[in-house]
Amino acid sequence: MNFKIPLAWLQLVQQKLRFLVAVAGIAFIVLLMFVQLGFQDALYSSATAVHQSLRGDLFLVSSQYKALTANQSFSRTRLYQTLGFDGVQSVNTLYLQFAKLKNPATGEKYSIYVMGFDPGQSVLNIPEVEQNLDRLKIPDFMLFDRDSRPEFGPIAANFDKGNTEQTIEIFPFDGPRGYRVRVAGLFSLGPSFGVDGNLIVSDSTFLRINPNTRPVERIDIGIITLNPEADKDKVLANLQANLPNDVRVFDRQGFIDFEKQYWSARTPIGFILNLMLTMASVVGVVIVYQILYSNIATQFIAYATLKAIGYPNSYLLNVVFQQALILALLAYIPGFLVSVALYNFAMEATKLPIMMTANNALIVFISAVLMCITSGALAINKLRSADPADIF
Repeated sequence: MNFKIPLAWLQLVQQKLRFLVAVAGIAFIVLLMFVQLGFQDALYSSATAVHQSLRGDLFLVSSQYKALTANQSFSRTRLYQTLGFDGVQSVNTLYLQFAKLKNPATGEKYSIYVMGFDPGQSVLNIPEVEQNLDRLKIPDFMLFDRDSRPEFGPIAANFDKGNTEQTIEIFPFDGPRGYRVRVAGLFSLGPSFGVDGNLIVSDSTFLRINPNTRPVERIDIGIITLNPEADKDKVLANLQANLPNDVRVFDRQGFIDFEKQYWSARTPIGFILNLMLTMASVVGVVIVYQILYSNIATQFIAYATLKAIGYPNSYLLNVVFQQALILALLAYIPGFLVSVALYNFAMEATKLPIMMTANNALIVFISAVLMCITSGALAINKLRSADPADIF
């Protein structure tokens, strides 16, 4: 293939203003793709942050389980039944439920996610939780997520300043009476699209916060730890085949994938993000097509002259594809740089894990190149019709 970059470049920059506008337009499409991918990744990683932090090998949930933020409890008897299966070493319970936390500064109440477990053994692989297990054993002590959104007030800031005597009031959703708990420490988990903040308490404190809505025998996640020599896949298959159909069992990756599938296919935000990513690609193809088509129309007589002096169609088509590649490369750089700045701003404002990744950088780069190549393939139809007679 004959890559004569100077000709493609000179044609693009012949009209400098049009060229700059073209690069800016494609860079905006690149930025849109980065934004959509960034928020999509933040959606999935924040929704599965608890799943990724859970200790254990297998996880038992209700057969009605849809997502972590929807309450679908089941009898803990089902969890204890798993102890009778070969390969199962131990089990732990995890309680989950929303409550309302009263901002100590303003008095306003905001929804917060409460997780409760037996502090005799942590079910979360979070160092700060491990360090504060002994304090969680004290009734009415809790750990507050320092990455929670700011509407909950200066709880984390006050604790970092040495105020370890903070008392916070928590209200169940079904009643007006609050329950007072003391901040025993902080941990880092972060909000998600369905959760604004998190609390961790012991299972006994959890049940006191929700006295009317949560019987002790109803749990949300059963955590199963296997013997070191056990074959996880075989134990999983055995449990799935023999446990009653009112529960379902996942390994960690299956649990994460199930949660992602829910947010991707069964929620408006997942649908909108997927739709916007598709629309950005389509709009990008249209914009680049218009740019290349306009450039071909402007240079039509020049192309016809080249054909008249013996240059084949393949040479002229290469020039168009080279222009498409140049536009993709030059637009990608500012799009990438602006996206990094925008990610940092959005992460600071929302507390969501919106971060640039090598995977997303590569995906958008390849998408930008394919977008421009596709547009070039559509635009060359006019070039094929260039006739040397048109110069006369």
